[in-house]
Amino acid sequence: MKIWEKGIAVDQKIERFTVGKDRELDLYLAHFDVLASKAQANMLAKVGLLTEAENQQLQQGLSELAAAIEAGDFTIEEEFEDVHSKIEYYLTNKFGDAGKKIHTARSRNDQVLTSIQLFLKDYTERAAAKTMELVQVLLQKAQAHQADLMPGYTHFQAAMPSSFGLWFSAYAEHLLLDLALFEAAHTVADQNPLGSGAGFGSSFPVDRVQTTNELGFGALAVSSVGAQMLRGKTEKTVAFALAGMAATLAKMAYDLVLYNSQDLAFVELPAAFTTGSSIMPHKKNPDVFELIRARCNALQALPNTIILTISNLPSGYHRDFQILKELLFEPMTQFMDILDIVLFALPQLKIKPNLLAQDKYDGVFSVENINQLIQTGTPFREAYQQVGRAVNEGNYVPHKQFQTTHLGSVHNLGLEEIAAKVARMQSESRVLGKKK
Repeated sequence: MKIWEKGIAVDQKIERFTVGKDRELDLYLAHFDVLASKAQANMLAKVGLLTEAENQQLQQGLSELAAAIEAGDFTIEEEFEDVHSKIEYYLTNKFGDAGKKIHTARSRNDQVLTSIQLFLKDYTERAAAKTMELVQVLLQKAQAHQADLMPGYTHFQAAMPSSFGLWFSAYAEHLLLDLALFEAAHTVADQNPLGSGAGFGSSFPVDRVQTTNELGFGALAVSSVGAQMLRGKTEKTVAFALAGMAATLAKMAYDLVLYNSQDLAFVELPAAFTTGSSIMPHKKNPDVFELIRARCNALQALPNTIILTISNLPSGYHRDFQILKELLFEPMTQFMDILDIVLFALPQLKIKPNLLAQDKYDGVFSVENINQLIQTGTPFREAYQQVGRAVNEGNYVPHKQFQTTHLGSVHNLGLEEIAAKVARMQSESRVLGKKK
């Protein structure tokens, strides 16, 4: 069954090509198509296009489908083009004319688009909630290890004293910035296109405000033409949000790969988190963070891939948009898996103490030697030159007793201020409004 079926046969080779992976990928959308169909039926009954008895039948059938989807028993067989035709067939086969009426005043365009909007909105909420869990873990680690010093690096050269507290809190704060991208994606996904039809509305007196409220959308996509233009825009915005957060996680993973090496040995993963070598029995490879890095790097390509797929399209619906499901849905799942594994691994990361007691890190205190001279009245440039000569001539003695006071420094992490950012985001954010 096809929603657009008119009794004209389509060549099977053409059909296989045009359907593509829709049956598999539409399982992501099934739950949300049921929700949208329930709202559609309620609205049709309100405006007199369905009887109350017909609506009750449809609500019953849709609830049955929802239960099957929840239980994992819902399938889309080969005789159906997509999830939408399977659901309509189920309703028609069970309730006859009532099932045939469900598509009144609705195009497959706004039907698909509404399901995608609901799916992506729900995804941003779930991903944001999980990210906030990670922020809290990072802040807890920062609190626990604020006194554990480590060398800070620039140009991959040991530069100045840092701390694990400073490192953990940096990533917590940056994930909050990345959540702002998810907030933007949620705003775009939180627009209701249902009732826009094929992009030009309907002559039926549909109540788009009712479906907007019932489906929990924050806003109605008012212009029917503009509603259709959400297709591609929402996927692209979600892709940018994924890419932004993936960049942060890739950087963190790369740090940990380096920090876990024998040469640096800043951190240690439990043996169960590492893999070995087939010929080198001493190896404990941090594969988990290497794979996180690789997968996150791949995620950063998503926006460009989507842009290239749809960049030259005019307004209105085009079949090109179907490809976006193939490009986006699986990476979305992979991203949630990445968050899960980071949440699992980070709490068990062991921090090596007293790193800066090693002679090889004496140089990181050179700035403190300069500061000590400045406090005795030596101008900065002269103090810099004195310490530089001492380093070059081999008579440099590090001044290891130092204390930072400004906000966001080694001895004043500003964790309360970052926690205030978290609280403010949780109270003001719509994407964090529903934790699942």
